[in-house]
Amino acid sequence: MRVSLFITCLADTLFPDVGKATITVLERLGCDVDFPVAQTCCGQMHLNTGYPELAGGLVRSFAETFAGSEAVVLPSGSCAAMLRHHADRVAEGIELPPVYELSEFLIDVLGVTDVGARFPHTVTYHPTCHSLRLLGVGERPYRLLREVEGLELRELPGADECCGFGGTFAVKNAETSSAMGQDKVAAAVGTGAEILCASDSSCLMHLAGVAGREHAPLRTMHLAEILASTG
Repeated sequence: MRVSLFITCLADTLFPDVGKATITVLERLGCDVDFPVAQTCCGQMHLNTGYPELAGGLVRSFAETFAGSEAVVLPSGSCAAMLRHHADRVAEGIELPPVYELSEFLIDVLGVTDVGARFPHTVTYHPTCHSLRLLGVGERPYRLLREVEGLELRELPGADECCGFGGTFAVKNAETSSAMGQDKVAAAVGTGAEILCASDSSCLMHLAGVAGREHAPLRTMHLAEILASTG
């Protein structure tokens, strides 16, 4: 199956290993991955900040860049939610190709839960707001993680609570954002897990910052990086 990767702004600029890991998983499962170099942004940041016209231009650019794609896969529930639920608000009548967050694509389209990964570590999973509430990915990431050889998955207390990032929310409400991040990191540390995993680099960036400042015994990793691992 031919698949197009939309890497997202954050992964492209700060976390390129997440994009590489996504390709590793897709190719391991037999996908032919295409990467249109003209891709830019989904427009979510602009919409959230009150610039729907700018967001609309980016959505139209996305539609042109990925026109004809059989499936577009994103390592981000947040950006997938923007394209699936808000694109028509800012670019009326727009037609987009099928867009899937990574765990949705693996389970719903490819029909796999065991992606051939090995990761002998303890992991707890944060389901991020947009993945949980807008996309409704539900148990999909957990099903994938449970099939990883050697991985011990530990339940995260208050998993459905926001980490406090929220894009510009973290800038406009820094103290509240930090307090919410501290609660999330404390809950993750309390599980005794080595790794805090999520499907959005934005939330992981925020939580890694909190964990680093507090010298918490915790690493953060994107779901794609764990699924790509064979160590």
